[in-house]
Amino acid sequence: MPIYEYECGQCGERFELLLLNNTVPRCSSCQSQDLKQLLSGFAVSSEASRQSNLKAARRAYASSRNVRDQKVAEAEEIREHSPAPLPPPKKKS
Repeated sequence: MPIYEYECGQCGERFELLLLNNTVPRCSSCQSQDLKQLLSGFAVSSEASRQSNLKAARRAYASSRNVRDQKVAEAEEIREHSPAPLPPPKKKS
């Protein structure tokens, strides 16, 4: 039961289709059988690519507006509810 990618010759729709035995492929939009089978891409995974993807995801998360807003709100909460700081000790002359 392979999954194929197609492009319709009539309407230009691109779609994936799971072909079962004796299934005739048709366009999901216009039901045309004028289809061109496309080459499917594949994924490559290695330790280096996983580490690179993880770094990119962490950077995106850290720079997202929600995270920054949350950190600012937490800092304001701490500042509002923490006791007043002690004055610096006086130097002995």
